[in-house]
Amino acid sequence: MSESIFPQSSAERGLLERAATPTTEGGLEDLDAAALAYSERAATSGPAARAALRDSLTRLCLPFAGRLARRYRGRGETFEDIEQVARLGLVKAIDRYDPDRGSFTAYAVITISGEIKRHFRDKTWGVHVPRRVQDLSLEVGHATMVLTSVLSRTPTAAEIAGRLGVPVASVLEAQESSAGYSPSSLNAPVGGGDGAVEFGDLIGGVDSELELVDDKVTVGDLLLRLPPRERRMLAMRFYGNRTQAEIAAELGISQMHVSRLLSRALTWLREAMLSDNPPRWEGAEGRCERHPLQVETIREPQAVVARVRGEVDRDTAERMRIGLRHTISRAGAGPVVVDLSGVPLLDAAGVAVLVDAASAAAVADVPLTLTGAQPYVAGILSVTGLARLLA
Repeated sequence: MSESIFPQSSAERGLLERAATPTTEGGLEDLDAAALAYSERAATSGPAARAALRDSLTRLCLPFAGRLARRYRGRGETFEDIEQVARLGLVKAIDRYDPDRGSFTAYAVITISGEIKRHFRDKTWGVHVPRRVQDLSLEVGHATMVLTSVLSRTPTAAEIAGRLGVPVASVLEAQESSAGYSPSSLNAPVGGGDGAVEFGDLIGGVDSELELVDDKVTVGDLLLRLPPRERRMLAMRFYGNRTQAEIAAELGISQMHVSRLLSRALTWLREAMLSDNPPRWEGAEGRCERHPLQVETIREPQAVVARVRGEVDRDTAERMRIGLRHTISRAGAGPVVVDLSGVPLLDAAGVAVLVDAASAAAVADVPLTLTGAQPYVAGILSVTGLARLLA
């Protein structure tokens, strides 16, 4: 507290001291009389005299604030800190005191106690807990002490909830959160002697998945090198737990084609994981270079033959459509025969191309037949309405 602002004349100094001199009852200060005298003198004094009166009343009330602070000892906070908070509350009580509103002592008790409780609520919790839970935790602690003395045993959560008029779940939450007031350190030693271990060593265990982190990161990078269709199929198979038949139905290809694509992608991923330099992806593009779909038009005496070689899927269907259209345009009025003996795989895109060729042949009034279909391809044609074109 400041002691440098005091009136210069001895007469004024004596008047202020008499105004702040307390009357006593049982050895305790009569703070109400001192506060009332302070208010009366401060109302007619200048700034310097008012500051001196405030300092005098504050020094007079310091023992009172110390007695309130001692009520909160032993709660995990040093007494010096609690006493400083109580003195801060005392200053606020003096500054806000209005004699017309009642006793200064009662007002000071409320203000100082509120400051101390606010300090415990906001500054002393080791873990951040919502204010609602903090307040309820204090009430639960007080109710627990009262019920323990009444029942001569530890009360249950239901009994505490009944006394406070709150749900049992709220009481359990407050009791659990109270552990966050002063959490234990993970570095606290457990046990004695040279073999003592830290508390953190007893919590948790070895993460068996930690060794797989590097593999997962590597696989994630390699997956980005695959074409979109293969990535989608792998995601549907291993993350969506979809069967090959379900994948084939969604992508519009055959189950056998799905099996081949998955096998090729997994083989490449395995080789890439075991090598420092991932091999070049030999997917649809490389397959077309080694085994391109070919549509060869041959004019024979009885008909014009379109000989198809290679797998017909979404990547090669357009090439087949162009070849068949070219064959039909060269047939004139003669029949067209599509030789499928060299087609081991035909998916929905290939079926759509054959339907398109049949429509184009009908418009051109050219007979169209399919021949040489392998059993797998013939089975697909038989269920797609193209069986009538099979020779």
